[in-house]
Amino acid sequence: MSKLPDWLERVGSELTHLGEKLEERRSADEAEGEASGPGTAAYGAGGADGHPVTGQVPPPPDYAPAVAARPDPVAAVPWGMRVAAEAGWRLLVLAGTLWVLMRVISAIQLVVLAFVAALLVTALLQPTVARLRRAGLPRGLATALTAILGFVIMGLVGWFVVWQVMENLDTVSSRVQEGIQELRRWLLHSPFHVTDKQINEIAKNLSDTVGTNTNEITSAGLQGVTVMVEFLTGMLLAMFSTLFLLYDGARIWQWTLKLVPAQARPGVAGAGPRAWATLTAYVRGTVIVAMIDAIFIGLGLFFLDVPLAVPLAVFIFLFAFIPLVGAVISGALAVVVALVTQGPFTALMVLIVVLAVQQIEGHVLQPFILGRAVRVHPLAVVLSVAAGGMIAGIGGAVVAVPLVAVTNKVVGYLRAYSAESAIKAAPRRQDEPPAAAGGPGQQETDPAAPREPTAAPETGGPLLGTGTAE
Repeated sequence: MSKLPDWLERVGSELTHLGEKLEERRSADEAEGEASGPGTAAYGAGGADGHPVTGQVPPPPDYAPAVAARPDPVAAVPWGMRVAAEAGWRLLVLAGTLWVLMRVISAIQLVVLAFVAALLVTALLQPTVARLRRAGLPRGLATALTAILGFVIMGLVGWFVVWQVMENLDTVSSRVQEGIQELRRWLLHSPFHVTDKQINEIAKNLSDTVGTNTNEITSAGLQGVTVMVEFLTGMLLAMFSTLFLLYDGARIWQWTLKLVPAQARPGVAGAGPRAWATLTAYVRGTVIVAMIDAIFIGLGLFFLDVPLAVPLAVFIFLFAFIPLVGAVISGALAVVVALVTQGPFTALMVLIVVLAVQQIEGHVLQPFILGRAVRVHPLAVVLSVAAGGMIAGIGGAVVAVPLVAVTNKVVGYLRAYSAESAIKAAPRRQDEPPAAAGGPGQQETDPAAPREPTAAPETGGPLLGTGTAE
């Protein structure tokens, strides 16, 4: 064969070199297109003339302005508004829950008040059961003796009040008539220039008002009969509840604890004895203070020769269970009876006696007898009594203050218990000594210091006064 010309060999080598460069350029363009996105890759893989393939969008140039993405709606809301919204819907849920609870309590108000009254009576009688148990009596016999003795004493007090009122009713009626005549004579000779004709017109108007409202008075009497039936029903429920609470209170408390979630059960088990101790201290202190008020005010009424001194003293004792309001009502009743029956001077002396005894009660007796066990701010007392009276009448006013005192004690204990649990759960350094059993910064003798809850003994338990001084 003859050799190829030199120029043909040079042309072939140039073509081969050019093909290798084109292949390298294509590979580089494909790699750049994959890195820049599908639009750029399609543009790089254009036709042989270097123009992009028809129907594909070219990438934006480097000098085009950047478009910011829209922020998340949650990030657009200010932080304070987000906190207010989170707190708001939780408060709405809590308010709805309280509203439903109040509706349920209103529907079964008689049962609730009877059970609360049973709790108060149990707090008063339970120490006697505990002493009889320590003396060696069986639980059933100790409960029966205490309940019978307590109910008999309460019944005798009620019978004595009714007997005294019936015995002195004629005397009080005659004294009232004399007081009305004395008031009439004083009005006729007073500087107000009241005439006998005006007094007779006032009496006639009162008589006409009574005659016109006969139907309302009759319906009020029928309503009073209904109230009496409800009162007797509630009293029977309270008596049966008291018997069972005195006899089987510890087991009832243990059963109640099983309804609480397991994680919250230790804290509730520790708060129970402290709540019961607070309730027991409140009932004992209130009974002692009310008895002292009734004795001293009753002696003052007796020496001032005021009729119904003993029944008024009993009313003062009973109304003392309504804080602040009860003392005002019972004292005003005693002053009115003295004014109608004995005149202004005796009424003024009764008012001085009532105010003196109440001042001694508020500044000496209550701080000394109740102590720190049921310390509640006076504003909280007034608001709780008003709210309890609006919700459930006299019964609500009676149970409002012990409920607030118990709630305050329970909340304080649960807060301390949560802080102690968080400290125990926190990791501890190797050189750090273990925390004390009563919690950080708390002495072992502090009664308010949270401790690990223990099982309630059979003779006491949180419902029967564990943690109280017998």
